[in-house]
Amino acid sequence: MEWFTELPSFLKTYWIITIVSTFLFLIVLISTVMGTDSDDIGDVDAEIDADTGASFQFFTVKNLVAFFTIFGWSGIASSDAGYSNPVIIAISIFCGLAMMTVMATMFYYISKLNSSGTLKMQNALNAIGEVYLTVGANRSKIGKVQIKVQGALRELEALTDADKDLKQGNVIKVIEVTNNGILIIEPQK
Repeated sequence: MEWFTELPSFLKTYWIITIVSTFLFLIVLISTVMGTDSDDIGDVDAEIDADTGASFQFFTVKNLVAFFTIFGWSGIASSDAGYSNPVIIAISIFCGLAMMTVMATMFYYISKLNSSGTLKMQNALNAIGEVYLTVGANRSKIGKVQIKVQGALRELEALTDADKDLKQGNVIKVIEVTNNGILIIEPQK
């Protein structure tokens, strides 16, 4: 602690900011890795009418912690390089804002990677699958098929224009999707 007491008050301030923000940064990092983090403070119960997508969020708790962490460390490094106090402050602010921009951009693009999970039936067109429950000939009885749509195996209702019933285990191909989401299938040889 002797080195700390000998520092000028300007550098003491930087070291305090750096130590506190680095500690908070480590807590945020660990909670993010463990999956227990949250960008919100408190609970908000709101009804959202439309999905507007993730917006570019510059001022979040994570970004502010990152700002002060980089602000402090870049200030200490600039001081060790021998720069004057105004230059140290300018470099610190620039580095902190650059870090906030990088993190906000990163989280924005990561949030765009989420899929809605909504099944788009048109994605089933030309998919190959297997009959699960018998599909009646000439659209006489709705059956079920198992096909892979959007990366997941799904069990969906189906009809066929074939002249004979399609039994469990028959290999099929989806040739059409009706307006109400029923698949029109044909047997594969």
